[in-house]
Formats: sequence, C-alpha cells, structure tokens
Amino acid sequence: MEYLDFELPIKELEEQLDKCMIIGEESDVDVSETCKQIEKKLDETRKEIYKNLTPWQRVQLSRHPNRPYTLDYIRAICGDTFLELHGDRNVKDDKAMIGGLGKIGDQSYMFIGQQKGYNTKTRQYRNFGMANPEGYRKALRLMKSAEKFGIPVVTLIDTPGAYPGIEAEERGQGEAIARNILEMTRLQVPIIVAIIGEGASGGALGIGVGDKVLMLENTWYSVISPESCSSILWRSWEYKERAAEALKLTASDMKKLKLIDEIVKEPAGGAHTNREKTFEILKNKIASHYEELQKLSPKELVKQRMEKYANMGVFNG
Repeated sequence: MEYLDFELPIKELEEQLDKCMIIGEESDVDVSETCKQIEKKLDETRKEIYKNLTPWQRVQLSRHPNRPYTLDYIRAICGDTFLELHGDRNVKDDKAMIGGLGKIGDQSYMFIGQQKGYNTKTRQYRNFGMANPEGYRKALRLMKSAEKFGIPVVTLIDTPGAYPGIEAEERGQGEAIARNILEMTRLQVPIIVAIIGEGASGGALGIGVGDKVLMLENTWYSVISPESCSSILWRSWEYKERAAEALKLTASDMKKLKLIDEIVKEPAGGAHTNREKTFEILKNKIASHYEELQKLSPKELVKQRMEKYANMGVFNG
C-alpha cells in the first residue's frame, strides 16, 4: 500500500500494529490488549483524518496509485458478462476510452469510461487516460448503438482532461466533445454518469451528460485542474492548494451547486482501502437509479434531462 503525506500517521500506526502482532506470534507474551489499543487509535486517527480533508487532499486521493480504475469497476460489477467493443469506425481504436456491453443482474448496460494505466508501460498505452477525438467518437458510436437497442448507458469518468496534442486538434477534438454533449442531451435511453476519479474539463464533459450524475466522495469535477489554475493565475504550481479551494471542485461543492445529483460514500480511508465494498456500493447505485429512470418514456427522459441542464447556473435574485 502506498501512502499520501497526510496518511503518514495511519502508516505509522499500521506498522506498530504489525510489529505488535509479530511479537505475539513469535513469543509467549500476551499482546492482545496492546494490539486492541493500537487498533482503536488507528480507527480514531483514520476517522479524524478523513473527516477533515481539504479540497487538495481529495484531489490527491482521486489520483491515489492504488485507486481502482474504470476497468476494475466494470469487471467487478459485470463479471464475465462484459464484452469490450473497439474502434470509432473512422480513425482507430483509442485505448484511453473503453466501452462495451455488460450486465448487472439480468439487465444489460453499455459501459463507457476513460481508462488509466497502472505502471509506466500501461500509462503510455492508455495515454494517461486522456482520450483523442476518436475516443469520443467511439463513445458516441457505442451510445448510439445502445439507443438503437434500448440499452441504458453508464459512463465512468476518470481523466485529467482530453488529450491536448496537435494531432488531436487536427482531428477535431473540440468538435468531437461538442458533438457528444449535443447527442447525449437527446439520447433516448437512460444515462447514468459516475465520476470515479478525476473529472477535468471538456475531457470529462464529453461523456458526462446524464439523467443522474453521481460523484464518489473523494473525487473532483472542474473546468481545470488545481495545478493548471495555479500556473495560469500565479505563474507557479505552488498555489495549487489555494486554487483547489477556490475552484469548488469537491463532491460536496458540486452537490451544493446542484451540478450533480448524488454523492456516493466511499469506505473509510477511500475507495482504494476497500475496493470490493466500493464496487458493491456503485453497482447498487447504478441498479437503483436505472429502476427509477426506466419508468420514464424516451420523450420524458429527454425533456427532464434538457430541463435539468438548462436550469444549471440560473440565479434567482
């Protein structure tokens, strides 16, 4: 397990607990009481740290190297039923954007999401979760297929942004994202969006329009990353904590501003500390929201979705 700076007190207590248990196993000394005390202190410390996280600490947690990625969620939620689909039928298959059919119970869903890598090799292969225009066009192709067969769409957002390279611009990055936003507003099947990590800028919005938008507790959603905001405003990355605070990018900020529908609680310590529980929580949320949305006709779905987005940012003085 890797630890972030603010998690070091937890690391120390966990090491103490391990040592205590080793002493108990290797000698005749009864250390059960000491172990209990350390466990109690560990529990209290963990609660205290995660209860008072700053926006920047949540950004760090969303990027935790042990945090589950899109494919981890899909495989855990769908098991063997997941069938990955490839290509945008135009340029090529973008490895940063994945999608395919999978089931929760007896219900089929079209899953789409950005995928990051686990090490240097896979990070390059996945382009660090930054999709090219063909990635967004692949996502749109899959959404249109889902609409044709009446299958609900689930998108999982985890990206530092759309790929900003020259070749992406040449192939129409802005147009591809704008097209997706337009088409998603009028897609005639339920769309459930879940932000599972980083939700940065248009890269996130390209698959982020939905009837229900959920955000895991330790994720962020914003027009720009705190580092980039800091470098624009202060010409330095040093003010990233201040930028994170000002951007109002946490799940609770988003809920307060009515830009998302629900905050999904993570296990104590974040999604990476108990992956199975996190997968189960999200799986249940998707199923329950779909149950609610399937009662609406395609016309009602689109009308409600349009109204929801039209009302965002409206100020009543």
